[in-house]
Amino acid sequence: MVRMPARETASGLRAVARCDDLGVAPYSDADDHLFRPYLGAGHAATLDRIAAWMTEAGMTARVDAAGNIVGRYEGRHPDAPALLIGSHVDSVRDGGRYDGMLGVMLGIETVAWFAERGHRFPFAIEVIGFGDEEGSRFPVSMLTSRAVAGVLGDQDLALADAAGVGLAEALDGFGLELARFVDAARHREDVLAYVEAHIEQGPVLEAEGHALGVVSAIAAQYRFRAVVTGVAGHAGTMAMHLRRDALAAAAEMVLAVERIGGMGPEDLVATVGRMEVGPGVPNVVPGAVTFSIDVRAGVGAVRDRAADEIRVALADIAARRTVGLDLTLQQDLPATPCDSVLSRLMAEAVQDVTGAEPRILVSGAGHDAMVMARLAPVAMLFLRCRGGVSHHPAEAVEVDDVQTALEAMTAFVTRFEHTWSDAGTVLTEEEK
Repeated sequence: MVRMPARETASGLRAVARCDDLGVAPYSDADDHLFRPYLGAGHAATLDRIAAWMTEAGMTARVDAAGNIVGRYEGRHPDAPALLIGSHVDSVRDGGRYDGMLGVMLGIETVAWFAERGHRFPFAIEVIGFGDEEGSRFPVSMLTSRAVAGVLGDQDLALADAAGVGLAEALDGFGLELARFVDAARHREDVLAYVEAHIEQGPVLEAEGHALGVVSAIAAQYRFRAVVTGVAGHAGTMAMHLRRDALAAAAEMVLAVERIGGMGPEDLVATVGRMEVGPGVPNVVPGAVTFSIDVRAGVGAVRDRAADEIRVALADIAARRTVGLDLTLQQDLPATPCDSVLSRLMAEAVQDVTGAEPRILVSGAGHDAMVMARLAPVAMLFLRCRGGVSHHPAEAVEVDDVQTALEAMTAFVTRFEHTWSDAGTVLTEEEK
């Protein structure tokens, strides 16, 4: 854990130390590891602590109708539209301390840096910590950023967690109402842009010696549920040539997914991350297997082509092995390009502070930014993380990298201000 010396000024060191402070109880629902699910006790304690830090940084703090923490640093004029800086505050079970939370802390430090200098903008800056990006409690993800972006659509909010606690009951524990959940939606005219700093969750920046990277796009994603149905039988009496082994078929299918995912391009990935075998006893030939398939690529067409090839390959295996196959699409997230103007400003800011041409890369992981892009233009800054490890207690960052990221964020905001036109918009490339 990073120990923070007695200091009040904004810094990357303080951002890291605060993430460390929030990595243990009471900011976790578990005593021996970090688990901060949406609307849990750890979430409540975390919001109280973040609100205090936001206030110290010169912001007013509130919790919106969806349970997101929002700090506002007013502009030169009241009711000015806002530049949003944020990420998520929830975590997966036994997760790392910096995934999501570091982006929120960097937002607070960015505001604190300008507040210490008495600098106000022709726009407001808001720092937002989304409550539910991971989907680690209820069976949906990015629920609260979808509420803010106003894109819940026909989402059924009659949700319940594994313990049977409904979303309505969980919200009530926070003094919030399910009927007002949609009130978290922001108006387009009130939000200028959304910027998210996040650990890379991959090894590229570290392998290439870059502290920071600029995200050009967030990968398109498909998630499938595959169910393979064979015939269960006694392991000692069912002859090998007569078997319709669902697990053996599924194993071949998993290798096909891996093979197709490895055909390229570089940003194409395909993963089987979960498998359930029935009946799941040593002396019975498996009769049913359910497994997940996750397919991602920076370009939707690449993802679609790979998914089609996977469908064909799995159907061929099922036919040859005389097993049933049911393949159901569970999630379809389109590729999300980051705004070209904002990305250029971020790249220039990174070059300002590092003196080097920034590494541009596609995010294979999903982020709240891909939802917020439906409300406003977005940009993302990546920080390298040790070994590319994320969603794990070994998740780690270098304090110097976080300090560099803070400098890049303040340089970005300064450049953003300079692009602000008299009409109150960010100039496009054509207008410059």
